[in-house]
Amino acid sequence: MEKLRKIVTQTAATSDSNLHSLPFLHRSLAPLLSAASSLYKLSLFLRRKLYLHGVLHQHRLPVPVISVGNLTWGGNGKTPMTEFLAMVMDGAGIPPLILTRGYAGGDEAKMLHRHLLHTSTRIGMGANRITTAASTLERYGRMDTSLIFEKLSSSHRYESNHENKKVGVVILDDGMQHLSLFRDVEIVMLNSLMPWGNNHLLPRGSLREPVSALGRADIVVIHHADLASKAQLGIIESTLEKECASASIYFTRLVPSHLFEVKDPHSKLPLSIINNIVVLCVSGIGFPDAFVQSISKIGPLHVDRLDFSDHHVIRADDIGIIRERLEGLQDGFEAKAIVVVTEKDYDRDPITLVEQDDLTILVLCSSIQIIPFKDHTEEDFRMQLSRLLIDKHERHGYVK
Repeated sequence: MEKLRKIVTQTAATSDSNLHSLPFLHRSLAPLLSAASSLYKLSLFLRRKLYLHGVLHQHRLPVPVISVGNLTWGGNGKTPMTEFLAMVMDGAGIPPLILTRGYAGGDEAKMLHRHLLHTSTRIGMGANRITTAASTLERYGRMDTSLIFEKLSSSHRYESNHENKKVGVVILDDGMQHLSLFRDVEIVMLNSLMPWGNNHLLPRGSLREPVSALGRADIVVIHHADLASKAQLGIIESTLEKECASASIYFTRLVPSHLFEVKDPHSKLPLSIINNIVVLCVSGIGFPDAFVQSISKIGPLHVDRLDFSDHHVIRADDIGIIRERLEGLQDGFEAKAIVVVTEKDYDRDPITLVEQDDLTILVLCSSIQIIPFKDHTEEDFRMQLSRLLIDKHERHGYVK
């Protein structure tokens, strides 16, 4: 299954003009994947029409809802942005509820819980996010609407208060395709290095929706903007001007903060601990290039990589491959090599990693940061988010 997944993933990352460079099996699957993409496109069209004409209904919550989503799979910064929004709302004195599907063992939810443990954030996990929201609101209650918008209008910043239980805002993680829940603000994340993938829909490409779906966005965030050239960013901006001219655009990057040992997730090791050391980056994420580049910039002696498919769970068989790579590195550099994984890889299932007593395995922690661009700063982002929420309330209000 892992082999087939890799074949499909590689084919989905390859443009039509470069398809000839792939092995025969990959090329032979391309027509089948293209046919499946056409069916997928039709299903998207019909689903949108059903919602547009009221056959399918959107559920509205009694508090504001912010959706964080993406057009393509993996590497768009969706989870770090969800965490950032939770911190923004917590700092405004508005306790957030994050609704996450909990895909692949809930690795993202575990990471969010650890990072937001000492804030007022609640995390609801489940495929039916409407039911999850309803049960959480029933359990903790909700803030008064007038108080929510009073705080949104204020520039005052509050200290985090995890005892404040009433929910004031819902953050819908991976929400762009979750049409059954009404959202007040739509934030769409783009990977600056591959914003549209190979321009094909799933499964022939990585697009979850056509590029025209950007027209629904209120805010577009170009992630990993620090890794892209000015020319690449300019091309993306030109597309955004055509598809969503009214949306606000922000640039972000992922900034490493510290490392921790797999046996002690609450430890905080300085990034400098890997300086002049041979590092093997092991990951099963959607866009491992950014992870590898982040490690390289810290200053290790040498960086090697071992990439598994997105959401891959590291098992005992994989440890054998990792050991083999480490032995090769240690022989080549005559120095001990260590393993560094991402938080998602750790949270997916840490048991196998923790059991390796003779290996040094560290976990990289990072957070999203808004890169100042023209007048689009972090403070501007906060103000724009508040304006959008207030404007939507004035036009539509919320259910009681």
